[in-house]
Amino acid sequence: MKIALVHDYLVQYGGAERVLESFARIFPEAPIYTLVYDPVATRGVFEKYDVRTSFLQNVPFARTHHRLFPLLMPLAIEQFDLSRFDVVLSDSSSYAKGIITLPETVHISYVHTPMRYAWDDCQKYTSDFSFPHIVKRMVPFAMTGIRIWDRVSAHRIDHVIANSAFVARRVKKYYNRNAVVIHPPVNVKHFRLRKELIDENLIRENYFLMVGRLITYKRHDIVIEACNRLGVKLKIIGRGPEMKRLQKMAGPTIEFLSRVDDDALARYYANARAFIFPQEEDFGIVAIEALAAGRPLIAYRGGDIVDHIVEGKTGIYIEKQTVSAVIDALTAFEQYSFDYNSIAHYADAFDKSYFERKIKKYVDDIMKTHGTSLQYCEDV
Repeated sequence: MKIALVHDYLVQYGGAERVLESFARIFPEAPIYTLVYDPVATRGVFEKYDVRTSFLQNVPFARTHHRLFPLLMPLAIEQFDLSRFDVVLSDSSSYAKGIITLPETVHISYVHTPMRYAWDDCQKYTSDFSFPHIVKRMVPFAMTGIRIWDRVSAHRIDHVIANSAFVARRVKKYYNRNAVVIHPPVNVKHFRLRKELIDENLIRENYFLMVGRLITYKRHDIVIEACNRLGVKLKIIGRGPEMKRLQKMAGPTIEFLSRVDDDALARYYANARAFIFPQEEDFGIVAIEALAAGRPLIAYRGGDIVDHIVEGKTGIYIEKQTVSAVIDALTAFEQYSFDYNSIAHYADAFDKSYFERKIKKYVDDIMKTHGTSLQYCEDV
């Protein structure tokens, strides 16, 4: 049996790329098809695999500004020839699920989210990124065609996996498809609370922590303003187009750490008072990393995170995405006492080893219904 992997675009190393990395570990001989690929931006993780790109790879600026080419991406993904494969496993938040396969080919798609900028708010999408003015004017007009293609392409999938119950509901709403939920892999063992991560100097700073790209919907702004007013320390790890604006509004208790490696990140998690998560996410990998480090969450009551907070046990809620609601949550946090070891234990179920076993079993079960089986990497 021959299997291919398909990914939207390999131009960063984030949560979706960690899913693909796990897929590649399970199926190391499978070629990876993707629209564009930057081996440096993906930290060299996929250099040992057979990565195959679309014609967009040779289009000027496509690798560095892929979001400027939404109208070309359906064409590019559909031009991949996957006719020699028996199984296609895609992971997608936009275009990868739209590959065209033969009728007898089994297409399993791991859906991170229905295309957000098509279905939720294209105006918000254009404001989150530094698009030229002419592009911002054109995007809303292009979205009708993108939405039609997106819905049609979702019905090419034979079996749908969603990364959270929240995304499964969105898949049902926008595509009218049912999905099995398998949470994404988290490197729980790396971030697990342990003695060597404890740093007394960091503990004395008495800081809260945020981690993630500095883009509008993640709502760093309301947390910064709340911490300004309360005079509490906040460390922010991440980079993005909002950096300069956020730095201008930040007071003396706010520290921007840009990007750090995973070892430093584990240390910052382990010594923080709590992890603040004010955005609505399909699945918040950084929040699970914080839980693995035994840190309670102060999180907005929205998205998938509501399934991972036991109020007063693993964290507390921010009721609204406003400065006053963040202030209320930070004030309320002082009244709680948390068991850090219990919090860390909660994250064990999200470890990448569990994810890979679940994916392997799911694909096995699907293929058995087709009267065949697949070969796997021996250590998975």
